[in-house]
Amino acid sequence: MKQIEHNPDVLNCLANLSNDEVFTPPALVNQMLDLLPQELFKDPNSTFLDPFCKTGVFLREIVKRLDKGLEDVIPDRQERIDHILHKQVFGMAITELTSLLTRRTLYCSKFANGEHSISHFDAPEGNIWYMPLKHTWEFPQRKVNESDEDYKKRVKCRCCGAPYLLYGRSDESEQYAYPFIHLTDIESIYNMQFSVICGNPPYHLSDGGNSASAMPIYHLFVDKAIKLKPRYLSMIIPSRWFAGGKGLDDFRATMIRDKHIRVLNDYLNSVSCFGSGVEIKSGVCYFLWDRDNEGPCKVTTLIEGQDPSHAERYMQIDDNDIFIRRNESINLLAKVTSKKEPTFDTLVSSRKPFGFPTNIEGHTQKGENDIILYQRGGTAFISIKEVEKNKEWVSKYKIFITKAYNAGDDYPHQILNAPIIGVPNSCCTETYIMIGPFESKEIAENVISYIRTKFFRFMVSLRKISQDATQKVYKFVPMQDFSHPWTDEMLYEKYGITEEEIAFIDSMIRPME
Repeated sequence: MKQIEHNPDVLNCLANLSNDEVFTPPALVNQMLDLLPQELFKDPNSTFLDPFCKTGVFLREIVKRLDKGLEDVIPDRQERIDHILHKQVFGMAITELTSLLTRRTLYCSKFANGEHSISHFDAPEGNIWYMPLKHTWEFPQRKVNESDEDYKKRVKCRCCGAPYLLYGRSDESEQYAYPFIHLTDIESIYNMQFSVICGNPPYHLSDGGNSASAMPIYHLFVDKAIKLKPRYLSMIIPSRWFAGGKGLDDFRATMIRDKHIRVLNDYLNSVSCFGSGVEIKSGVCYFLWDRDNEGPCKVTTLIEGQDPSHAERYMQIDDNDIFIRRNESINLLAKVTSKKEPTFDTLVSSRKPFGFPTNIEGHTQKGENDIILYQRGGTAFISIKEVEKNKEWVSKYKIFITKAYNAGDDYPHQILNAPIIGVPNSCCTETYIMIGPFESKEIAENVISYIRTKFFRFMVSLRKISQDATQKVYKFVPMQDFSHPWTDEMLYEKYGITEEEIAFIDSMIRPME
């Protein structure tokens, strides 16, 4: 019988419990702490803050390093522990429950002044601070004839953007008004400037949208931490900010221009970082921000089953408005863009190309003035009189491709759903975006031959980091002469793609089904 491996670390177990609040495994914490200058752990004046404590694992691993590093400075063990816990290690919990858990982890007692605490404090919270807060609601001016329900939908928290309809709760309910981003005077709580701020912040809040729609908030924690000007900052966050979107555009622009980010480790699949049970679409990354030193960033890409890819480079390449995720992609992109050709995004429509939302449904029987409606799940019919915009496209040939496509985070990846030809007298809902229009079916088919190439989808992948494939993901794709079909071999020859680069593309992009 195979022997079951025993894991005695309860924080490893907690790290696999929830996908709502993502707990951090100790091994991952130590990888992040390894990025810091290790002299910090030999300095009795170094100070550390985890401003979003969950299990207390970051602080525990810091204490372990300080305990060893200060052996020669403070030989007495109890005196050394007292100094570390009272003078060097601080935390802010995200909920009352995590404050108790963090104190139990750090002090071996949920009350720092209790009889079982390994270092005695006068107050029960010790250096793990928590205060229940409420959101700061911002009430906009009411519109004429606006209903109460519609008005409440526009009420948001000034600090985090939480919607009032979801988080305007009673005092008995958890508010999710995280202290670190809701308090304006964080410095006054501890009255010090920290050597290191590190941790794993909350990632999202539900925004009341369709299905499990959520808005990112992790960037708010990064922004606030940088404003505190610690000597070093290290945080682990989702990688979706690389391409911006949904409140992240300004954050992305700031981050890729910030030359104080000296290390970035990027996991394309979150499972290889957090372990099974935690799926974060588009992967996760952790970084080291160095207040006093600027320069290129050491970017490491990690994919399960492949050797890590390392490069020293600036996060912003030329004037690109996104972060180029794979190091191997940079030379490839330079080869393609050096020709300065028009780009394919000019053929791609915006969302709702004909004004129809996703949830509109056509009818099954064709009426006298009806045209074909490509909708989620198939086709139906709708009156041409209902087409709200781009009516001139209806009579043309065009290409429809789903706006969203997700086949998981494993590679090689298809990147895009298979395109279909929209015949004359047809339109689509927001399920699709439209490419075209074209004067003939032959040209549309030639464009589809281009879309199906690995080259085309590789160029899309440089900008597509989530399931959404809106117009902007086609910005790096060069336009071609569509009087004839295209193959990968033709494109590789045109752009001088080497065998090594072709192998890289093959490792990232699979043939289109």
